[in-house]
Amino acid sequence: MDKIKIVCRASKLSLIQADIVRSKIALIYPDLSVVIEGIVSRGDRMKEEPLSALSGIDFFTEDIYQKLITHHADIAVHSLKDMSSEHFFSHDSFAVVDRDISHDVAIFNPEIIEKIKKGSHISIGTSSPRRETMAIPFLRQALPQNGDPIHISAVHIRGNVDTRLTKLNQGNYDGIILAAAGINRLLNHKGHSKQIQKLLWDKKIMFLPLIECTPAPCQGMVVAECHPEDIRVKKILSQINSPDLLKDAIGEKKLAIQKGPGCSQKFGVTTIRTKYSHHHFASGKSADGNDINDWTHLHGYGKYDNIFATHTVMKDFFEYLWYPNQEEISTNHVFVANPKIAQQSEITNKLKNKMIWAAGSKTWFELAKAGLWVSGCTDGLGFDSIRPLLDARLTGTTVSDITMLTHNKAAIKWQNKGVRAIGYYDLIPKKDPSILNAVANADFIFWSSFSQYSHYHTYAKLSVTHASAAGETAESLLLAGINPIIFPTLKAFEQWRTHIQ
Repeated sequence: MDKIKIVCRASKLSLIQADIVRSKIALIYPDLSVVIEGIVSRGDRMKEEPLSALSGIDFFTEDIYQKLITHHADIAVHSLKDMSSEHFFSHDSFAVVDRDISHDVAIFNPEIIEKIKKGSHISIGTSSPRRETMAIPFLRQALPQNGDPIHISAVHIRGNVDTRLTKLNQGNYDGIILAAAGINRLLNHKGHSKQIQKLLWDKKIMFLPLIECTPAPCQGMVVAECHPEDIRVKKILSQINSPDLLKDAIGEKKLAIQKGPGCSQKFGVTTIRTKYSHHHFASGKSADGNDINDWTHLHGYGKYDNIFATHTVMKDFFEYLWYPNQEEISTNHVFVANPKIAQQSEITNKLKNKMIWAAGSKTWFELAKAGLWVSGCTDGLGFDSIRPLLDARLTGTTVSDITMLTHNKAAIKWQNKGVRAIGYYDLIPKKDPSILNAVANADFIFWSSFSQYSHYHTYAKLSVTHASAAGETAESLLLAGINPIIFPTLKAFEQWRTHIQ
């Protein structure tokens, strides 16, 4: 075998993804000639029609797969989110070779701020029922607020990444929603980077959170497949396959099957990985209109009679003693660790020309109420989870260009870890009798911050089970000698408490 032919869609992004596969093959078989052919798929031919309004599946992958069946190509390369679960589970000749960040990203023309101030209607280009169901309501709270409700509606858009960005540039929409992975891959390609940079240069960008705006199953994944009976190429694919990515792909596709198939689905599925565990998560609306908010791998934590979740009474734990801090924020990016900070005008006034990141959606919405643009959040997964977003070509920075805004003790801890941080307040325990009683009687305590634990754990039973979300709280509990139950996020804990425990 001295030659391999790869077939893919003819779009710029698809050709880049095919080249990713070609490069991985070249590392193992440097003398093997690999050629790439782009073809126009059925979905590309129906470019003016919303896919959710059409019957059938595999609009972007079926024609390409037929090239394998008819032996006109050896390998087909797809965006895995475009491939139906029916096809993905129909044979075993796949390699999942790459995944960029799975987030959706909302991209706006610079006039968006003025339109919000005027109370003008805002149009968002998307043809995805999932994005319309999840992202549009989120953006109504996440965009900078001006006191009045923000009026947003979804407007049909189709086309490749550069086509949609061009339509945005022409003023056909106020904003559009795309997969961040596709933009990153185009920006990382020498031949297309300048064009995409030009289309993006004055735009305002938001990385939509994974929990509130869950992406499509397998978004950001590149998959290669061969004819199921082609033993020689199956061997090549097995050598470039990522077992971890394949495992995630199978998990996401299986969870999606349970919720409902097709382009009209109004939910997303993704993988949430922490240092302690990994889970698949589905969120949105089912076909019958019911809310979906499901995590996998939350069983086996036991049963408890008296569970105390500290986030339900956050305001009763501490007084906030604020200090005037004149320290300059010298970085271009800031990370706001607590929604209370967003309520302090003397701090938020310093952030108006910064790229702002939030610890979670609650902090994000408080910053939006202060009229500030937020670029993204950690989904409550901890500061380290934001690093891939900072490193993404779409953002173009690193963690060295961000300053964390938090309380004084936490600032010192982060500085010792090499992260710029500024403290603005101290936490003074209230020792409210109702809180002390709740801690003392609990069999299970979910701590939403390590500060709560450090000031209140002595009132708990020795037999109590401690728990937290992944992130700094979990890490600090472990360093304190506690072996807590660690949930990926607060919302995962809430599902466990409500439906599983």
